[in-house]
Amino acid sequence: MTAAERWAERSLGYRFRDAGLLGQALTHRSAGRPHNERLEFLGDALLGAVIASCLFERLPAAREGTLTRYRALLVRRDSLAELAAEIGLGEQLRMGGGELGSGGRQRRSTLADALEAVIGAVFLDGGFAAVERVLRRLYAGRLAALPPEAALRDAKTALQEALQARGLGLPEYRLLGSSGPPHAQRFEASCVIAELGIETTASGSSRQRAEQGAAALALAQLPDGSR
Repeated sequence: MTAAERWAERSLGYRFRDAGLLGQALTHRSAGRPHNERLEFLGDALLGAVIASCLFERLPAAREGTLTRYRALLVRRDSLAELAAEIGLGEQLRMGGGELGSGGRQRRSTLADALEAVIGAVFLDGGFAAVERVLRRLYAGRLAALPPEAALRDAKTALQEALQARGLGLPEYRLLGSSGPPHAQRFEASCVIAELGIETTASGSSRQRAEQGAAALALAQLPDGSR
């Protein structure tokens, strides 16, 4: 049994019958073919389906919008990257020298994509039931500790609702730039509400986080009665 197979059995609770599928899932495109991009596509769809099923069971009284927001929270790139890091997925990746030298094994997008690829590989190797067992195991803690529903109303959503209630248009988000090495970039974004003369800027580890920060600052600047 290879080190990767031992890792999969220990971290995923799954033993691959076809070690080649696991190897492909752990191969970044910088290392050549066959790499994991097609498996990533498959895993993304499977992840959404299984997490939707888990939430449907766990929250029998929740409305569609609430279930959708919880699913988005659990399957977003940052959540996948955190989960991949927790199980040591980065150490198992095969990638080219340039990618390794630039910190590829710690890059959040790479970790998230690789976890989706592993999910796709489990499906091809063992079927949907195997994927469901693996994901229920990986997400057990997160499903048991879902945040309050109010916390799902992120700053961008809250700002949009506040502006719509006032009869105003949507805010405009602009990416102002990024800095830092590829595996630890910082992004700067602005939020512009032209009708109110409001423009805020914020930074974050992803474009989305930067935009959320700018939205929160803009929300705090809305005149009384618009929130």
